[in-house]
Amino acid sequence: MKPKKNPKADLRRRWVLFLQIGFILVLFLALQAFQWKTYDPKPPDDSIVSIDHIEEETPPVVVKPEQTPPPPPKTIVDVIEEIPDDLDVEEDPVQPTELDLEDIPEPSDIEEPEDIEEDIKVPYDFIENVPIFPGCEYLTGNDDRKKCMSTKISSFVNKEFNTGLGAELGLTGTNLVLVMFVVNKNGLVEQIQTRAPHPKLEEEARRVIGKLPLMEPGRQRGKAVSVSYTIPIRFKVQH
Repeated sequence: MKPKKNPKADLRRRWVLFLQIGFILVLFLALQAFQWKTYDPKPPDDSIVSIDHIEEETPPVVVKPEQTPPPPPKTIVDVIEEIPDDLDVEEDPVQPTELDLEDIPEPSDIEEPEDIEEDIKVPYDFIENVPIFPGCEYLTGNDDRKKCMSTKISSFVNKEFNTGLGAELGLTGTNLVLVMFVVNKNGLVEQIQTRAPHPKLEEEARRVIGKLPLMEPGRQRGKAVSVSYTIPIRFKVQH
């Protein structure tokens, strides 16, 4: 009579699975063996400085030389010589202090110095009465005369200034010429100063401002004075 076996207890049914697991374990161990590395022991590094073993150096003994005190300063004694009274000493003659009334001029003969007129330069924005440009005489208010003068000067410059000079000089875009001048107490234009991107533009601005007509001078406290004026000239170069 054959013994009965449980078919689930038969290990031969899974021998293929056990064989695959065995191959996997062998391959894993082989890979670990190839990757195993060993290192030679490193000698101790002598270049590292240890702060705990620093030797303290004893500073050398410094002997200061003995300093000899300077000698005491010499005392200078002034010797006053006595002059005997019986010596004949010549004295300087004393000039008389009396005034000669004949040399004093009469008050009518004294010429008083003439008053020196000081040329005061007042900025245009602070002048009490601005210079009057020809054509603005009919206006009475100072603000109206300011507007009239600015309009007249701008119109004169726009008419006389050679705007084509910028293209001839090779300039582009909008150009600014700043002009500063003075209307003196006689109404004449002087002290013209210019600043521009090219010397030729400065020369042209001086030429145009120098042609401004004679004006009635500005007045400060009822007195004719010089007035400084500034005008910007802007023009666009068109090609």
